[in-house]
Amino acid sequence: MKLIFATNNAHKIEEIRSILGDRMEILTLKEAGIDQDIPEPFDTLEENAVNKSKVIYNLTGMDCFSEDTGLEVEALDGAPGVKSARYAGDGRSSSDNIQKLLTNLEGCKNRNARFRTVISLFINGKDWLFEGICPGRILQETAGNSGFGYDPVFIPEGASRSFAQMDMSEKNLYSHRRIATEKLVGFLNELSANH
Repeated sequence: MKLIFATNNAHKIEEIRSILGDRMEILTLKEAGIDQDIPEPFDTLEENAVNKSKVIYNLTGMDCFSEDTGLEVEALDGAPGVKSARYAGDGRSSSDNIQKLLTNLEGCKNRNARFRTVISLFINGKDWLFEGICPGRILQETAGNSGFGYDPVFIPEGASRSFAQMDMSEKNLYSHRRIATEKLVGFLNELSANH
């Protein structure tokens, strides 16, 4: 089975490919000959994910999926959430975003947070959603150099190290993206079994 993954984020592509192994073939936008960034203008992860997969499906007519992920911090009423990538403003870096997060949590006892991924699959002209959640907490300072985004300040529940201190296989034990991807795979397996 071949699916386009509607993202230009190399980290996400690497992560999804490591989760899927050889269970299915994933084409990047570049490999599918698409050279455009798809905006994420909406207020929910669901709407952004659906928009991205719909745009690519309409462009290519090929089955595809996309995802949107947010870090939701309890003490900040779920922020940065859907704005996670642009938390410190457009064109800002991950370290700017992390700095803003740590500043906003200064002196805060409640460090509970969760990563939430929503995958939108567009297949046979229909849209399906899959969610993955990884609960955890925010550290006082960064730890580790692996991963991307908020990984250096996030420790998943049940772990003693940040995502950025883990290699890919360890991160995948906890990962929100893996949970959503496994649901996607389960659904696709069911679909092909029934055809």
